[in-house]
Amino acid sequence: MLVDSPPEQCAATAPAPPSRRALRAVGLLVAVALLALLVVASIAVGAKQLSVGQVWHGLFHDTGTYGDVVVDDRLARTVLGLLAGAALGLSGAVLQALTRNPLADPGLLGINAGASAAVVTAITYLGVTSLTGYVWFAFLGAAVVGALVWFLGGSRGATPVRLALAGTAITAALYGFVQAVMITDDAALGKMRFWTVGSLNSATDGTIKQVLPFFAAGTLLALVLARPLNAMAMGDDTAKALGAHLDRTRALAMLAATVLCGAATAACGPILFVGLMVPHVVRSFTGPDLRWILPYATILSPVLLLGADVLGRIAVRPSELQVGVVTALLGGPVFIFLVRRRRTAQL
Repeated sequence: MLVDSPPEQCAATAPAPPSRRALRAVGLLVAVALLALLVVASIAVGAKQLSVGQVWHGLFHDTGTYGDVVVDDRLARTVLGLLAGAALGLSGAVLQALTRNPLADPGLLGINAGASAAVVTAITYLGVTSLTGYVWFAFLGAAVVGALVWFLGGSRGATPVRLALAGTAITAALYGFVQAVMITDDAALGKMRFWTVGSLNSATDGTIKQVLPFFAAGTLLALVLARPLNAMAMGDDTAKALGAHLDRTRALAMLAATVLCGAATAACGPILFVGLMVPHVVRSFTGPDLRWILPYATILSPVLLLGADVLGRIAVRPSELQVGVVTALLGGPVFIFLVRRRRTAQL
């Protein structure tokens, strides 16, 4: 259900009292410290147990088995977790502002479904088998679906309701296609089963280099949109009176969300709930101002993703749970709690 902006969003662009700004700034520093702690844990902890000395030797000397485990595996997946987590959190925050739905996530506009359908098509009909190929097809699928949703949602006349309805319809159709292909093609099912649950296991330097420009461009665009999206939260008429360009802002917001979520999905597969939970939780202590929500989401989303990845590595040693499975297990109960709390608040 789409929800209009709550009345307190009308104060989104108003300057916060100095004491509140100071608390937000301190909170941001705490979030950075927490992220640094998770980065260390992600490098030091894994399914294969290594001592601190072994991790240090592998990280800075990069020779032998320790270097293979720490640098080639853990460091690469940590960097990818940082990038993908930030991208998912930012795209979720932008989409929640764009649709005026605090429970929206990147899957709402069909971006995940577009990436999944493109990868299934590449594997089944084009014979693509490399991760490099997956990345480009996934990103292409996400971009095409993002453009299609924008067109079906009304293009320059797009509204939050039209965009959400178009995204929901396309998502249902594409996931139906994905399931049909995977059921009828055992080879595609075998190749897709790890990608579709979302994983950082396949992180490599090459993958990171491929998607890094998209992460950088999408992040910059999302952060620049904080002020115009704040204005739009107060309603179209008020936003126009404040000088906001509604059509341009909606188009750029769609572009930013598509680039960020498309790049993350291309590199890791569809990872659920990160883009929903983190911006929603952040909003509860920053207020509705996107100038604070976006930086917090950029930092805390990787905290969640890396934390889930570390938990998945140690929960079933010597095997691993994919990070997409862990976020889904954590996100389901949290989503139910958020929905129930919102419903109680509205009664």
